[in-house]
Amino acid sequence: MNETLAKYIPEHAVAPVFELIVQNHVHLKIVNERVTRHGDYRRAVSGKHEITVNANLNAYKFLITLVHEIAHLVAFEKFGRTIKPHGQEWKYCFQRLMIPFIRPEIFPNQLLPLLAKHFKNPTASSDTDARLALALKYFDKPNDKNFVFDIPIGSVFRIHNGKVFKKGNLRVKRYECTEVTSGRIFLFNPNAEVELLKP
Repeated sequence: MNETLAKYIPEHAVAPVFELIVQNHVHLKIVNERVTRHGDYRRAVSGKHEITVNANLNAYKFLITLVHEIAHLVAFEKFGRTIKPHGQEWKYCFQRLMIPFIRPEIFPNQLLPLLAKHFKNPTASSDTDARLALALKYFDKPNDKNFVFDIPIGSVFRIHNGKVFKKGNLRVKRYECTEVTSGRIFLFNPNAEVELLKP
């Protein structure tokens, strides 16, 4: 298990993560990319705790996602199954589990202040914390994707499901983009990864 973990998370996180997995009787599955989620926790009918994490995540995002899912398990065990999935109990557990990892042996210096700020009040997804999400993306493997905030207004782009949009103006925190075929307006997170289409 340690050898497998070492392929996906920073070296100094392997032993403490392995301990968390053993301690909480986690059955960890590393799966192909799912566009809608980075990870998932479910309690199987057998009572087994199953956690899945996407294999394509960079080491830092993988670690945060895995601890996020273990926090669900710990929160349900500690506070009962009726709590909100990302309520105060989960936030408390996620903070407690994550704080020991927020150190320079595990995360690069440029991520540490952003992580410290994020974990004062963690959100349901690190993707909704725009500054942290962008900082984490710089550690992804290079690909042909662009970020919505990075492309000029009026640009046409395609998303993962093949739909094509035209970028509009920023409205508070998201960009208004028009779906080319229907003319409907959709709001896009500035950090959404898209494929820029040539004019």
